[in-house]
Amino acid sequence: MQSTAASLFQPVQLGSLTLRNRVFMSALTRNRSVPTNVPNSVNLEHYQQRAKSAGLIVSEGVLITRQGSEWPHAPGIWNQEQISGWKKITDVVHKEGSTIFAQLWHLGRISHPEAPEQIASGQPVYAPSAISAQGGKFRFLPGAPGYVTPTAIDDPTVLLDLFEQAAINAKQAGFDGVELHGANGYLIHQFLDSTSNKRTDNWGGSVANRSRFGLLALERVIKVFGKDRVAIKLNPAGGYNDMGMPLEETIETFSYFITEADKLGIAYITLVRYLDAFDPVKRGTPHDVLDTYGHLIKNAHVFANGGFTGEEAAATIKAGKASGIFFGIPWITHPDLAKRLQYGKPLDNQVDFATLYGVYYGSEEEQRKGYVDYPAAQYEELAN
Repeated sequence: MQSTAASLFQPVQLGSLTLRNRVFMSALTRNRSVPTNVPNSVNLEHYQQRAKSAGLIVSEGVLITRQGSEWPHAPGIWNQEQISGWKKITDVVHKEGSTIFAQLWHLGRISHPEAPEQIASGQPVYAPSAISAQGGKFRFLPGAPGYVTPTAIDDPTVLLDLFEQAAINAKQAGFDGVELHGANGYLIHQFLDSTSNKRTDNWGGSVANRSRFGLLALERVIKVFGKDRVAIKLNPAGGYNDMGMPLEETIETFSYFITEADKLGIAYITLVRYLDAFDPVKRGTPHDVLDTYGHLIKNAHVFANGGFTGEEAAATIKAGKASGIFFGIPWITHPDLAKRLQYGKPLDNQVDFATLYGVYYGSEEEQRKGYVDYPAAQYEELAN
C-alpha cells in the first residue's frame, strides 16, 4: 500500500455497517437503464465491477416517481419491476463485499413537461414555487428546450409520501440504506434556497420553514430504515441548476439545516465542495464547506465530495476534516479506483464525454460503451 494513501484504507463504522475503506463511489447518473427505467444487466455489470474495491457505493440518482423525472433511462424505484432489478444489483454488490445506499431523487423544477415519464405521470412539473431555473438544455427533446416555469405544489406532504414509499421500496430491493439528494438544485435544495422558494406558508420564508421539507423527508425515511441507515447530500456553495443565495444567508440556512439534521442521528452528511465547472450561470457562493459546517456535525459522519485527488482525499481524512471521500468521474473511468489508489497505480483512463450519458434511446448493447468497458489496471506483481 502507498503510505500516502494509508488513511483512505482504514475501515469506518457506519452504524451497524463496517465499510472496508473510505474511498466511496458518488451517485453518478449515466442513463443506461434502457429501454425503460428498470435496472438491467448492463447496470448490474457496472456496479459489480466497482463493488470489488469501493468502501461504499451510492447508487445513481433513483427517481422516486414518474412525476419529477428528467433524464431518459435513469432508473426509478416506484414499481415492482424496478425493485426486482435493483435487488439483483444489491445482491451482487454485497457478494463483492461492498455496501450500497440508494440515492432518492426528485428533480422538482428541473423536470420538463415533455420528458417521457413526466408525460406518463399525467401531472405537471412541481416545485416549491412557480419560479423557473435559468439555463439548462434538454438535449433528448426536439429543439433542446430549456427549463420551464413549474407549478407550485399545494401540499408538499404529497411529495414526502413519495420519499417514504421510495424508502420502503429501497429496503425491499436490498439497499443497506438511503441517501436523500439534497444538493445540486433538485427538490430538497429548492425548498432550502430562498431564490427558488418564495412561499409564504409554513414551507417557506424563514430558515426554519425552508428547512422543514428536507428535515421531514429525513424523518420519513428514518421511519423505514432507522437513523443509522439514512444520510443526506448537500451542496451549500450552490451554483448547479441555478442555486445560490448571498453568502451570509447561505451560511445561516445551511448551518441551521445541518445542525437540525445532525440532531436526528443520521449516518452521514455529505458536503459537496464548490466547483466552478458546476456553476454555469455563476450563481454559487464559493466558500470552504468543510471548515464552515463540519464543526456543526456532532453525531453523523462528515463525508466530502467535489473534485478530490487521491492525495488530497487522504490528507483530508488524516486531518480529521472528513471520515470518507466520494469520487465521481474517477469511478466512471476506473472500475478499480480504490485498488488503484491503494497500490499507487496511475489514474490513466480518460473519460469519453461522448458516451458519458449513453446513447439516447439506443440499445442495451450500445450502452456498454463508456460504461463497462473502461479497463482495470494490472496487478500481477501483488502475487509476488
